[in-house]
Amino acid sequence: MAVNETERRAMTRALELAALGPRGVNPQVGAVILSPDGSVLSEGWHHGAGTPHAEVDALSKLAPGAARGATAVVTLEPCNHTGRTGPCALALIEAGVARVVYALDDPGEVSGGGAERLRAAGVSVDSGEQAETAHAIIDGWLTAQHLGRPHVTVKWAQSLDGRAAASDGTSQWITGPVARADVHRRRSLADAIVVGTGTVRADDPSLTARDGETLYAHQPVPVVIGARPTPDDAAIRRHPHPPIFHDTHDLSAVLADLHERGIQSVFVEGGPTVASAFVAAGLADRVLVYLAPVLLGGDRLALTDIGVTSIGGAHRLTIDEWVPLGVDLLAVAHPELDTASTLDTASTLGTASTLGTASTLGTEPQTEPHTDPRTEEGAA
Repeated sequence: MAVNETERRAMTRALELAALGPRGVNPQVGAVILSPDGSVLSEGWHHGAGTPHAEVDALSKLAPGAARGATAVVTLEPCNHTGRTGPCALALIEAGVARVVYALDDPGEVSGGGAERLRAAGVSVDSGEQAETAHAIIDGWLTAQHLGRPHVTVKWAQSLDGRAAASDGTSQWITGPVARADVHRRRSLADAIVVGTGTVRADDPSLTARDGETLYAHQPVPVVIGARPTPDDAAIRRHPHPPIFHDTHDLSAVLADLHERGIQSVFVEGGPTVASAFVAAGLADRVLVYLAPVLLGGDRLALTDIGVTSIGGAHRLTIDEWVPLGVDLLAVAHPELDTASTLDTASTLGTASTLGTASTLGTEPQTEPHTDPRTEEGAA
């Protein structure tokens, strides 16, 4: 049975509801219950770990028997296991729901299989409606399920000739105000923001996500990688969240620790060395490159060594979007190869999966001032 226009509109609404939920160990999920004639009976979303799932939240707002013959439109396949709450697939069956439309399959070995259970009970099921949008909402959670680590976005700003700063180290500002505002908005969507100690010591960034002078409601947790100490009076210590410090250059270990802390999405803003290390290790799930219409020349490259010695070894990307931002242009891309196929390789690369392969870590991302040419993070 094909998805109809009423169900499509309901999925759009369910996706809006999903985004209301908190990011955390559980996915953000929204649900809309439609009557047989297509009118909305109830709505729900997942409010956090230990609370009812979206489908059950929506069903709880209905009188007993009111969902009989209804259609449930959900952003994620109804779960099929008992955790802190019971299986949503069973709740829908017991409520008498006749049809379920969902966007994404649940990848969990234990929680997946809800669609099969529904079909076995005689419920009509369709999947894949607006899957791309649903994926974007919970990409961090999906990466965590597939790879056991947070979803990693690596961002940098550069001139058209590939430089992150002028020869004297200055980089304020390569990009314009529209691009910088976009960076802050995207920061606010991440669970954590990652830099190196060279950036912290040279530039003293706040690492907050700001809308003009106002802080966004959600702030990414600041994470600092490197052996050198962060000064007691550093701006990062006044961040709304206590910083997490990692006295290591092992990126796999850093991501494993962040995963254990419940962090599902990481925004890497640590300058050329940090960006290059994540790319070289195959740990960049998404790349954001802000291109400014300026030429700088010199040797302050936006990326340093990423382990490519010949064209055959190039890290090839698929462009998801080209986004005009004032005078600048943003490229949003992801690796051609699935990240899952590179994680095991990255974890065995030794120096390639650590910051120790790079000699510098001091160039600040273009959203914070940088006027200090020091780039000696590697000499911790």
